Amino acid sequence: MKQFYGMSQRGDLKEAVRGLNRPQLIMLLSNSGQFAAHVEELEKLYPQVPSIGCIGMGYDTKVVEDGVAVIAFSDGVTAAANVLEQVSIMPVKYIDRLKKDLTAVGGSKRDTVCIDLCAGNDACVLTTLYSVLGTKGISLVGGTGDGGRVSANGKVYEDAVAYALVKNNNGRVKAYKENIYQQMGDHRFIASKTERSRYILGALNGRPAKEVYQEILQISEREITTQTFKNPFGKINGDDICIISIKEVSGNALACFRQVNDSDILIMLELGDYEQVVRETIEKIRGDFPRLSAVFSVNCLFRYKLFCENGYMDRYLREMSVLGKHAGFVGYGEHYNNRFVNQSMTCVAFE
Repeated sequence: MKQFYGMSQRGDLKEAVRGLNRPQLIMLLSNSGQFAAHVEELEKLYPQVPSIGCIGMGYDTKVVEDGVAVIAFSDGVTAAANVLEQVSIMPVKYIDRLKKDLTAVGGSKRDTVCIDLCAGNDACVLTTLYSVLGTKGISLVGGTGDGGRVSANGKVYEDAVAYALVKNNNGRVKAYKENIYQQMGDHRFIASKTERSRYILGALNGRPAKEVYQEILQISEREITTQTFKNPFGKINGDDICIISIKEVSGNALACFRQVNDSDILIMLELGDYEQVVRETIEKIRGDFPRLSAVFSVNCLFRYKLFCENGYMDRYLREMSVLGKHAGFVGYGEHYNNRFVNQSMTCVAFE
């Protein structure tokens, strides 16, 4: 299979798709002002080609912050694109669409991946999607776009998740998740006074969450929302750790980007040697795929901001480019199989 990447910093879709011939799946990453127009124009340029899209920043070796980027697969791919609607209420109502698409694509865990672009309610969306994908062992990689809108096959949707099933007819696929954080000290907390609908973390070990976080890190209240770049929370999930980013202060509580429940066990995380972690990820992928066709990735907005602040973002993308065709987008939350994670990178490699 082949992966195409095109972009226009000025938002010219025709410029972004220049050289794109006979695509079998297209992913659109646009800006809020032009998103609907780009969705319509893309469908006219490539009618009947499966497509998904969202508002977000695309990248290969450079990031397109406010223009348009297009990622497409061709030459040996079988794909289907669709949408589950009403994700804030009952996405399972539309699950038969995914079942039918999976049958049509005819994929397996060895050669097929689901890529999703979500408008919100990620945890529920992933549980719904994976209720079907998990029975087949098919991996999922994706993330949340901006503005509460996604697109599928030339139509814009709100309160929905757009997904694409991609079967690599010429080899394997494999999903990866990269974590650049490690446990800080022996801090361990039991969460309480949570509000699931608002992702509120009220107390840690019975004390106000805001006070505990400030006390450990010796920071002021106004520093909390930037300190999370270096010190997010972690939720223990079997032998894995799900990163939980802090969104804002809410009284004596903390509002997070990921749901926390009463009695969840949390730990404090600290930033590790992220350059070494990236090198290890690259070597892992190269070791797994001596014959690599492409890598599609989703990087968290907070990782993007952290890397930019430390002057590492451009170098990061150059380092990832040694994998060959690497492209992706900056998300507001990352998806890895049935897990909704923060401040992470998820990706899928194609043989």
